[in-house]
Amino acid sequence: MKRVTGLGGIFFKAKDPQALGEWYRKHLGMDVSEWGGVVFQWADDSATGTTLWSPFKESTTYFAPSTAPFMINFRVADLRALLAALRAEGCDVQDKVDDSEQGKFGWVVDPEGNKVELWEPPARQ
Repeated sequence: MKRVTGLGGIFFKAKDPQALGEWYRKHLGMDVSEWGGVVFQWADDSATGTTLWSPFKESTTYFAPSTAPFMINFRVADLRALLAALRAEGCDVQDKVDDSEQGKFGWVVDPEGNKVELWEPPARQ
């Protein structure tokens, strides 16, 4: 079974996400969207896709139960199969799975307490 297929996004806490986004826009030329992040488009020999960069409010609970100020999102080929395999391997897999027009999302906590987001993009990506 194929597991991680690429980097889906980098998410991190910021004291002032809007001001920080403006700094990245001004100084690094990043195209920060109104929602506060950047969508990087890419293509390789077999697929096209996106990778997100997004600062979150410092008070976000989205990264919980992790206390880390960041969360990495990895693209996966078959979320439900991977979550089942991780559970069977004794990993700390979160019970919740989100299914939306953006794809399927699940989470696992690594041995150091970092929450890792796993994302199965919709078929069109």
